[in-house]
Amino acid sequence: MSERPQNDDPDPTPDPADAFDEMVDAETQRDPDLAVIEAGSRTLRAQAGPPQGDQVPARPADPEVDRALRAVEEELGGRWGETRLDPSIDRIAALMDVLGSPQRAYPSIHITGTNGKTSTARMIEALLGAFELRTGRYTSPHVQSVTERISLDGSPISAERFIETYRDIAPYVEMVDAQQEHRLSFFEVLTAMAYAAFADAPVDVAVVEVGMGGTWDATNVIDGDVAVITPISLDHTDRLGETPEQIAGEKSGVIKKDATVVLAQQPVDAASVMLKRAVEVDATVAREGMEFGVLTREVAVGGQMVTLRGLGGEYPEIFLPLHGAHQAHNAAVALAAVEAFFGVGAGHARTLDIDTIRSAFAAVSSPGRMEVVRRSPTVVLDAAHNPGGAHAAAETVTEAFGFSRLIGVVGASADKDVRGVLEAFEPIFAEVVVTRNSSQRAMDPDELAAIAVEVFGAERVQVEPRLDDALEAAITLAEEEGEFSGAGVLVTGSVITVGEARLLLGRN
Repeated sequence: MSERPQNDDPDPTPDPADAFDEMVDAETQRDPDLAVIEAGSRTLRAQAGPPQGDQVPARPADPEVDRALRAVEEELGGRWGETRLDPSIDRIAALMDVLGSPQRAYPSIHITGTNGKTSTARMIEALLGAFELRTGRYTSPHVQSVTERISLDGSPISAERFIETYRDIAPYVEMVDAQQEHRLSFFEVLTAMAYAAFADAPVDVAVVEVGMGGTWDATNVIDGDVAVITPISLDHTDRLGETPEQIAGEKSGVIKKDATVVLAQQPVDAASVMLKRAVEVDATVAREGMEFGVLTREVAVGGQMVTLRGLGGEYPEIFLPLHGAHQAHNAAVALAAVEAFFGVGAGHARTLDIDTIRSAFAAVSSPGRMEVVRRSPTVVLDAAHNPGGAHAAAETVTEAFGFSRLIGVVGASADKDVRGVLEAFEPIFAEVVVTRNSSQRAMDPDELAAIAVEVFGAERVQVEPRLDDALEAAITLAEEEGEFSGAGVLVTGSVITVGEARLLLGRN
């Protein structure tokens, strides 16, 4: 691999060792389950600027292409859904074999964890692209269109390319289906499509987010040069385990021999499991709060200004157009992952070019993550769907927007810790409108309302079974204080709820 641009100029600022020691202390003391710390100055409290580019594709304008895409979606939808699993990579491995192992055609960065995976993947992709590498990114779930799960050079693949890729591998999928006890699932076929599309492009590097877990996740037929593990908390406990330690055991399966492991701040018992796995496979470990992290963070209009400590040194005055301490930590993890990919930190005490790093972070977007989609009143979307994500979202919306009154719209999946999510939002929601999205997994609004009443009290809960009615009701409640009151609406609880709200509110 060729050397990438780097900043060899001596740092004119004082030795940052003292600041880094303070960061280490803060990182090891902060609540690891929430991955949120108080850091830097918080003197500026302003609402976000205009929405960033969202990278979410609309339906194809060509009727023929739209019909073809719907046909593919229908065929994929006829397979096992993402919540029905047979913990094995045998089927996807068999498909990769008959496809000629496209996942071996490029190096990869593999990302697992509980919260922050997609945002971190987008940041890694932006950084690699800024250094003129052709990237492929595979993330899930999608916000609005299934095509957004597979991206090339920072943009979702076109509907035409999505259809073509599916048709190319379909005969091989049928071949493997006939040989296996169970047909390939929706997620397994999509994963194969992503790996095939990346090989066909071809890409210089793939950035791959797991669907669930790690060891038996369909994506785990790659051997990532870099394994990234974002903060672990309790989610999918029926499949991954009921403790952070058990969940870490599943997720550490992405750590491969001789790889570099980039660990976000973790619960101690989870970190111990992952460090043990790294030792077993001779992987190099970089830990947030030790080898890298967030040095300073200040709220800014439209995002935040951060100074990051990377594996090779300090990166000052980076503007990140995303809100929240958790996104600053995601940025630190993403930077460390890219440094590790370029070999920084492995005996090379240098930094990557700071101007390139700044421009890459400044261009990052993460649809459905603290995304402003309307003004007067301000409506914010956030895909928090477990207690850890909800606590981070509550902290972030309070810090970044400072609403005088906040109305919540919550539509959640029945298999989630809904009470934990509602309890996280209770201190910041003046009232909550409970609803449902169109997914079969959605919790019944009356069942959700019963839990909400226990958490908020009946006088603060309104039930609107239709999402469009829920949005209208929440906006009306926010408008009751007047146009200049500073009231707002937060739509949350599920990626699907957020995606459908984006459409209803006129985004794409």
